Amino acid sequence: MSKFITLAICLFFFIPYFIPSIQAQKSAFTAEDAIRIKNLGSTSLSPDGDFLVGLRSESTRNRFGVDHFRFRDPSYIRPAFYELVFYDLKNQSSNVIAEGNISSPNWSADGSQLAFYKMVENQYRLFVYSLNTKKATPIILKSTMMLSGGLLEWMSDNKSILIGMRTEDWLKKGMEMYQEAAEGPLTVYDSEEPFLKWDALGNHEDLTVIAKVNIENGNTSTLLPEGDYSGIRIDKQGNFLVYQQTIPLKTSYNRRDGSEYVWKKQSLSNPADTTILKEKSKKRQSYVFSDDNRWIAWADSGHVKVRSLLNDEVLNLTKDKNQLSETDTTKVEYSVEMWSPDATQLVARSKQSLWLIDREAGTVDRFMEFDPEDEKAPSYGVEDWSADGKLLYLTYSATDKWERGLFRYDFEKKELQELLKSNELYRSWQLSEDGSRWTYRYSDGDRPDDIFVADADLKNRRQVTNLNPWVKDKKFTKSELIKYLDSDGKELYGILYYPVDYDPNKKYPLVCEIYERFFDNGYRYSMNILANNGYFGFRPSVNLEEGRPGVAWVKGVTAGINKLIERGLVDPDKVGVHGTSYGGYAASLLIAQTDRFAAAINISGKTNMISFLGDSPRIGTRNYAAAEVGQDRIGESLWEAPMKYIEHSAIMYADRMNTPHLLLTGEGDWNVPAANTRELYYALRRLGKKVVWVNYKTAGHGAGWAGTEETYLDQWDRMLDWYKEYFKDKEKEEKTKP
Repeated sequence: MSKFITLAICLFFFIPYFIPSIQAQKSAFTAEDAIRIKNLGSTSLSPDGDFLVGLRSESTRNRFGVDHFRFRDPSYIRPAFYELVFYDLKNQSSNVIAEGNISSPNWSADGSQLAFYKMVENQYRLFVYSLNTKKATPIILKSTMMLSGGLLEWMSDNKSILIGMRTEDWLKKGMEMYQEAAEGPLTVYDSEEPFLKWDALGNHEDLTVIAKVNIENGNTSTLLPEGDYSGIRIDKQGNFLVYQQTIPLKTSYNRRDGSEYVWKKQSLSNPADTTILKEKSKKRQSYVFSDDNRWIAWADSGHVKVRSLLNDEVLNLTKDKNQLSETDTTKVEYSVEMWSPDATQLVARSKQSLWLIDREAGTVDRFMEFDPEDEKAPSYGVEDWSADGKLLYLTYSATDKWERGLFRYDFEKKELQELLKSNELYRSWQLSEDGSRWTYRYSDGDRPDDIFVADADLKNRRQVTNLNPWVKDKKFTKSELIKYLDSDGKELYGILYYPVDYDPNKKYPLVCEIYERFFDNGYRYSMNILANNGYFGFRPSVNLEEGRPGVAWVKGVTAGINKLIERGLVDPDKVGVHGTSYGGYAASLLIAQTDRFAAAINISGKTNMISFLGDSPRIGTRNYAAAEVGQDRIGESLWEAPMKYIEHSAIMYADRMNTPHLLLTGEGDWNVPAANTRELYYALRRLGKKVVWVNYKTAGHGAGWAGTEETYLDQWDRMLDWYKEYFKDKEKEEKTKP
C-alpha cells in the first residue's frame, strides 16, 4: 500500500474527531456578541468602480439610547453612530473618512467627490470629501434656513448639490403643534378638522424647500418652494428638474383617498417654465427613469408608455401588441422594469415573460419565457445592463431550495448565461457605470455578510471587508430549509437552525420565532443565541388568508413542528414560541388555540384588536387601516364584522390559554403601546394563569431590545430563563419531589 493511500485512510478516520475538537475550542455566541456585530450599510460604488464607501456600524447598538417618547418631535433627531469608510478597490486599502451620525453618502457625477450629511450640534451639516485632498470639508451654506436631511443629489457641473431645507419658521410651527398634541395642557380634537392632530404634524414634517447649493462658495438658491416632494430627478445636462408633489387632503382610513399627487417638470434656468407630466390625482403614479433622466416609462392599463422629457412626446410602445404571439392570443399585461443605458430600449415584464422593447424600431420581443402555473419555477430579477446595452444582468433565486446567483442574457447570442449559482447567500449587487466591476454582499448563509468585488463576468472575486474577524472563534448555528404541508395541504417552507455542537443521537428543545413567511436564510442573532443555548430554532411560514388569518398560525406552525418531531429531532414536550410585533400578537393568539407549547413570549405585540384600533395616536389611523386593508387582514371594519375582531383578539380567549406566557413591552412604544399588552396580563392574572409582564420604561418597539444595552441583555436573560424553566425535564422534576 502506498504512503499516499495510507495517509488518506488515516485522514478519513481522523476527520470526524478532528472537526468537533476544533468546534470545542470556540466559545459560545452570546447576546453580548450580538451587540458587537458590525455591518456596512448605505454602500455606494463610484462611477468608475474604483472606490466604495459605506456606513459601518453596530446596528444593534444603534437602537439603544433613543428617546421614544419624543417620536414626531420636530426638534429631535435620533442618535446613531457610524464610520464612513472609504475602500480603494484597486489598491486594496481602506480608511475611515468621518465618524458620527452620518447619512446619505453620494458620489459626484465625475466620481472625484463624495457628499454626505453629518449631525453637528443636533443639526444636519453638509460635508464634501475630495479624492484629491483626502479631506472632508464642511460646506457653510449662505442661508438662514436649516438642512432637512435626506435629499442630496449632485448636479452635472460637479460643484452644485440639490438639497432639502426648512423654512425659517418650520421648527417653531412644528413645535407648537407637537406641544399641543403631546403636552397640552389642553388638547382639543374636532371631527370637523380635515386631519387628526398627529397626521397634521406628520404632514408638517414632510414639508421641505428644494434648494441648490454651490459647494465652492456656499451660495444657496431656492428651486421649489415649501412642499411635500418626492421622486426628484435632474436630467444629465442639468437643464430641468422632475418631481412628484403630494397634496394632503384629509386623514384617510383606507390609504387611498387622503392625498392628491401631481408630477411636474421644471426648468432650472427659468422656474416659471413648468410642465405638468401627470395631472392631480388620488392615484399614485410610478415612473421608471432612463439613466440620463430624459425619458420616463410607465405601465398604463397593461401597456407600456414612454415620454420624452425634452419634447413631451408620449408613445404607447405596446399598442396592438398585447398578446403572446401571432398564434397565441393569451393576453399580455406589461409592467416596466428598466431602461437600457442609451434609453433606446427597455425591459418589460409580464407574468409569462420578459420582453425587450425597442423604442425607436417599435419592436416588442419576448426573450425569456415563464410558466405562470409553475409555482416552483425560479425567479429572475432585472438587476442592470452592461454599459454597451448588449447584456442584461439578472439575479436568480430558486423557489424550492436555497440556490441563488447572477445570470446574464446576451441579446446578440440570444442566450441566458450563468455567471454564478450557489446555495450560499448573494445580494445587494452594484455594477459600476462603466460596467467593469461588481460589488455584492456574500454570506455562507449563517454568518454575517461581507462585501466582495468581482469583474463584470464575476471572475477575480475578492473579499473587500472583514467586518467581524472575531466571529471565527465563535460557535454559529447551521441552517436548513424545511418543506412541509399545513393542515389545509398548502406547501410551506421554514428555516431550521441547529443547536451548536449538535448530537444526532439526541432530541432537543425547539423554539419557534414566528411572523409571516420565511424562506431565505442569512445571519440572525436571535437564532444563534438560541442555538448556543442548546435549542433548535425554527422560523416557520404560515399561509395568511384575508378575513380570518388568525387560524393560519395553528395550521402552519404546528404542522412544521410535527415535521421536525417526525424526523426525531425535537422533544415534543419542550417546544416554545415567541415573536415580535405582529409575531408577538401571533404568539398570544396561537396559545389561545392550542396547548402544544411549553412556554410562549409576546414581544411588543397587541392582544386586543378592538382597543388597538385607536390605541396609538402618534401614528394616526394606521391601526384602522392595518386591520381593514393592511397586515392584519381582517378586510372589513369593526362595525361590518365585529365578530372577526373578537376572534382575532387574544384577550377574548384568555380563559383558554394554559401555556405560561411572558409579555415584554416598552413604555415608549408608539407602534404597539404597552397598555394594549397590559390588558392580557390583567386578564390572565384574573383567571389564575401563569403570566409575567415586563414593561421596560425607557424602551420602545421591541421592548428591552429597543432600550439600552442593559435592557437588551436583561430581555435575553429573561427569555432564556423562561424557556429553561418550562423546558425542565418533567420526569426528573417528579422524582425530586418530597
